[in-house]
Amino acid sequence: MPQGTLQVVLVSAKGLENTDFLCDMDPYVILTCRTQEQKSSVASGKGSEPEWNENFEFNISEGVSELKVKILDSDTGSQDDFVGEVTIALEPVFEGGHIPPTAYNVIKDENYCGEIRIGLSFTPEEHQSRDY
Repeated sequence: MPQGTLQVVLVSAKGLENTDFLCDMDPYVILTCRTQEQKSSVASGKGSEPEWNENFEFNISEGVSELKVKILDSDTGSQDDFVGEVTIALEPVFEGGHIPPTAYNVIKDENYCGEIRIGLSFTPEEHQSRDY
């Protein structure tokens, strides 16, 4: 299993199920790679077709095989609503080094509920032998 840096480009989403009945939802994303978790900005009032165009970096170590992407709707005064999630296998980016922004199906309760566009690139850690 490779070690290095995973760059994630969170581009946009579309066709998300609007969890707010009276107004457009305010979606944001939580990206989790094993124990590392990062959060996007809230796309205030962007509803079911938000755009983020944000970059994230994760340090990859042994045993990391997937990136979990959870979409939530920020609700002031109440608990944020779960919109859906995606699990992205990282093996293709480890082998190829780069995956351009690709649409992944967002799933909630085993049902399709939109898509999210994410690009990935991986930079392996260089192993240098040292003479002592």
